[in-house]
Amino acid sequence: MKKLYTLASILILASLMLSACGGAQADNLLDAVKARGYVLVSTDPNYMPQSGLNTSGTRPSNTKCPSDTYTAAEMEGFDVDVANEVGTRLGVETCFATPDWDMVASGGWGDRWDMSVGSMTVKPPRPDIFHFSTPYYAPTGVIGVPADSTLTSVEDLAGQSVCVATATTYLDWVNNALDLNPADIYVQAPAGIKVVELPTDQDCPQALEAGRTEFVAYVTSKTVVDSNIAAGMAVKQLGGDMFKEKDAIAFDKASTIDPTSLVEAVDNAVKEMHADGTLSALSMKWFGTDLTQDLVE
Repeated sequence: MKKLYTLASILILASLMLSACGGAQADNLLDAVKARGYVLVSTDPNYMPQSGLNTSGTRPSNTKCPSDTYTAAEMEGFDVDVANEVGTRLGVETCFATPDWDMVASGGWGDRWDMSVGSMTVKPPRPDIFHFSTPYYAPTGVIGVPADSTLTSVEDLAGQSVCVATATTYLDWVNNALDLNPADIYVQAPAGIKVVELPTDQDCPQALEAGRTEFVAYVTSKTVVDSNIAAGMAVKQLGGDMFKEKDAIAFDKASTIDPTSLVEAVDNAVKEMHADGTLSALSMKWFGTDLTQDLVE
């Protein structure tokens, strides 16, 4: 009897450990997330005001987040607040991983995180690789230049070197390969632009601030250029908006656990956040303008 009791105890303990380690027996990603008590989100550590590390944030002692990830208290920005609110509506904690953007945008995540809340634009061929939620906001792409730049128009970039973050819609625009609704593209890039690629968007203005001179402009979100100007960087916007990008939460189609249930639950949360004004309020908080309108079909 003692042996049988011991065996039963071991089996119960093993079952509890499997549940605690992320719902290993769940057959869908939503149940796995709820079993472990947190959703793991990839986002950018240097893309303010969308997302960045909060150097003054303190890690909660009761967090369920793995030690090699960040809690919501250790991150900040619009995307971070959106992801945290989604987690709240799912009934779980939100934890953050900060891989290089090209790793996220290429798909094939190997189950290293559950979803990306990193301002990913819905454009081909991404729908072949990812499931997408309803878009949660739609910023525009613009050009930033040094404050003393003599460039006067987008056409002046022809033959010039421009800094762009890798694997982005901004790089696609520079290469005249941006596959969006034609109505959302306002200006085409001039021919002959030379590209300097850096890992993420804020790297470009930060490189200018550090004195680098191998490029004369950078292409990024208007939110980034506005934040650079507000932070006192010696930059300005060249011309107007070039295109509008509809950004959504992404899920890897190659997940080994069926992500359909999580996609549906997150999509419902995003639609609720549109309807109750949460996304509008977060956009006003971080950008000073509402970039969330007319995105729910």
